[in-house]
Amino acid sequence: MQSKTPPRNSRRNAIKALIAAGAAAIAAPYIITSRKSAPSRKMTTESADQIVIRTSGGKSHYAYTEILFEPFRKETGIKVIGIPSNVEPVAEIKTMVDTGEYKWNMACLGNRAIPVLGQQGYLEAHRLGNDDVVKTIMPHLLSDYSVGMNVYSIVLAYRTDAFKGRPTPKTWKDFWDVERFPGRRGLRQIPFDTIEEALLADGVLPTEIYPCKLERAFDSLDRIKPHISVWWQNTPHAEQLLKTGEVDLMPAFIISTLSAIDAGAPVAFSWDQHIYGYDNWTILKGTPNVDACRQFIRFATDPERQARLIPYGISPTQPSALEKDVLERNRIDPKYVKSLSTYPDNLKKGIPSSGLYWADKHSAIIERFSQWMVS
Repeated sequence: MQSKTPPRNSRRNAIKALIAAGAAAIAAPYIITSRKSAPSRKMTTESADQIVIRTSGGKSHYAYTEILFEPFRKETGIKVIGIPSNVEPVAEIKTMVDTGEYKWNMACLGNRAIPVLGQQGYLEAHRLGNDDVVKTIMPHLLSDYSVGMNVYSIVLAYRTDAFKGRPTPKTWKDFWDVERFPGRRGLRQIPFDTIEEALLADGVLPTEIYPCKLERAFDSLDRIKPHISVWWQNTPHAEQLLKTGEVDLMPAFIISTLSAIDAGAPVAFSWDQHIYGYDNWTILKGTPNVDACRQFIRFATDPERQARLIPYGISPTQPSALEKDVLERNRIDPKYVKSLSTYPDNLKKGIPSSGLYWADKHSAIIERFSQWMVS
C-alpha cells in the first residue's frame, strides 16, 4: 500500500520550508484587539479574515500547518497563522484576556491547563458538543471549553550509540539508577510529568500516583538532580537534544522522539510507564473571530483529516480515524498506527495524567518546583 503522505525526503524538505515560515511568524508581533476593548479600536480586513493559533512547536506545528491550516485556508478563505510557544502558557493567556490584547485567537493546550483556565473564565465555550463531527470524539476528551485533538505521551528515550553493548533503560527507576545506566541525562524543567516520573522511580505504583505525594517526589528529585546535564522545556528543544546527542537518556514527547528517529538519529525509546495526556483546541475568552475559530475546530476534528496526521505521530481523538477503510481511503500505511499512544499495546503500558489533580495544585506546585530548581 502506498502512503498518501510524501516520502521522507519530501517531507523533510517541506518541513524545512515551514520552519523558515514559522521563524518569520514568530518574529512578527501579532496583536489582535478584543471586541471588549475601547471603541476606538480598529480591525483591518486582514485580521477579520484570519485566526492565529498557538501551538507547542516541533513536528506537530508543521504537521498542523500542512494538513490543517493551509487546507482550511483553501476551503474557507480564512487564513490560519500558527505561532509556536512554550508549553502550557497559562500566564500568557490570562494576560491576553485580562488586557484585551491578543497574540492568539486560539491555543493548543494540554489537558492539565484546561480546568485551570476554564474554571477561571479565560476560555470561550466552544458550543460544539452536539455538532455531528465533534460529538463523535472520545467522550473524556471533550469539555465545554476544549476539543481533544491529539493524545500524546512522555516516554523514556535514549541514544542507542550510548548504550551499545549494554542494558538499555526501560522504566523511570532505570532512569534514576545512575550506576547501572550511566550517561548524560536530560529532564523537563517543569513539574508536569516530572513529579510523576519521580514517584514511579521511587517505587510508587501507577495506580497510586494521584494524589501525588509531593514530599516523596521532591526527595526523589533531590537524588537525580546532581546528575542532570540539561533541563529542557519545550518540544523542539527535546528533539534537538536527541538528534545532537547532547544527552544519552531523557524523558521526551513521543512525537519528538519519533521525529529524531525519522531524521536518522540513533534513538530508541520504551513504552513502559509512558505518561499520556492530550492536547486540545481551545478559544481564548473574548477573542475576535470566535465563529471562525469554531469553524476551524469542526474542520480539524473531521476523522479523515485526523487520519492524515497519523504519519506525523499524532494520535487521533476520533476512534473512526483508525478504522481500516479510513486508513485505506487516505492511503495511510498501517505501520504508523503502531507508533501511536492510543495503539492498544502501547496504551495498556501507560499511565494517564490527571488534569483534575493538576487543576487544583497547578500554581502551588509550579512555585515549589521553581524554588526547588534554584535551591
